[in-house]
Amino acid sequence: MRRHLYSADWEAVRAVIRARSGGRCECEGECGLHRKRRCVERTGAKAKWARGRVVLTAAHINHDKQDNRSENLRAMCNRCHLRMDGALRAERRRRKDELSGQSMLFPVTLTDRVLA
Repeated sequence: MRRHLYSADWEAVRAVIRARSGGRCECEGECGLHRKRRCVERTGAKAKWARGRVVLTAAHINHDKQDNRSENLRAMCNRCHLRMDGALRAERRRRKDELSGQSMLFPVTLTDRVLA
């Protein structure tokens, strides 16, 4: 986590959001699963859909780490949070690769994929 991107009172905000959740993931489909029903994962419990124990995180729905309005924040299990942020992370990785020239080091063509 890059703390400098978050507001100075982030720890207190996060604590309020996690307390509001009652220890349960508040995702209702933002991750692409659940479709308007709340995720069943509970903090500290063995994960039902992943390995290990559930860890609740505080997620910004609009991805703006400075927007701490209650309606923009959800307590989410690690699985839902990662899924919700997946497309954003992929786009940032693609842009970073383009800027560094990494995407052009070994360009893959359709012919290369067929031959592999």
